[in-house]
Amino acid sequence: MKLHKTTTAAAAALVLSLALTACGKGGGGDKGADGGGKITIGIKYDQPGLGLKKPDGSFAGFDVDVARYVAGELGYDAKDIEWKQAPSAERENMIANGDVTFVVASYSITDERKQRVDFAGPYLLAHQDLLVRSGDTSITKAGDLNSKKLCSVTGSTSAQNVKKELAPKAQLLEVGGYSECLTGLENKAVDALTTDDSILAGYAAQKEHQGKFRLAGLRLSDENYGIGLKKGDTDLKNKINAALKKMVSDGSWQKAVTANFGPAHYKNEPAPAVTG
Repeated sequence: MKLHKTTTAAAAALVLSLALTACGKGGGGDKGADGGGKITIGIKYDQPGLGLKKPDGSFAGFDVDVARYVAGELGYDAKDIEWKQAPSAERENMIANGDVTFVVASYSITDERKQRVDFAGPYLLAHQDLLVRSGDTSITKAGDLNSKKLCSVTGSTSAQNVKKELAPKAQLLEVGGYSECLTGLENKAVDALTTDDSILAGYAAQKEHQGKFRLAGLRLSDENYGIGLKKGDTDLKNKINAALKKMVSDGSWQKAVTANFGPAHYKNEPAPAVTG
């Protein structure tokens, strides 16, 4: 009988331990009534002006500022945020698997993506464009890419637009990050880099790149950036939308735009209406 009681107590302790461990797993956002806890947010690490991990380990960019503001409205201090790199091709998986609470990573809202995740927002309207070498005048329209080497990032909507509509005969190179494309463009391994103008402006504005590249100024598509979150989480979606509306109304949105895009002379669109 004594052995039975001991075994039962041990089993109960094991169940409790497993339950506590399970509560601590996942993408963050598991906050107690006292306001503590952590939240995990997916961002880009290699996009100047939007999401950039700096040499000192800190993070900067418009997406980062938006994420911090939203997290603050959800009750988290900046120190409560755990940043996680969200490559374009992995964003849906990270959300679906619970690796992050939400993703703010130049994440264009598309019908295809909405099959797997939900979106709050939009919070920025960008346009697909081309970045070319400053002295190259051979590319003035999308059709000129059919005889050129073009670089983009795997999983991006920009790459798909080129393949399907803009220049199907272009020699398209898809790589893991925009920095690789930029190196190829500088070394003349490729003729152009395509992605959203907001991203391209951030690269062109970096001190080490100033004067080397220019935006072609082609508005090849409309890209509404949204905040990706787990499908069906209506409560979180509504809270994020409320935070985005407040960010615009209290002037924080424009302040973040000016701080992050101003040095690149990027002519951004006005804040889009939050419809998510």
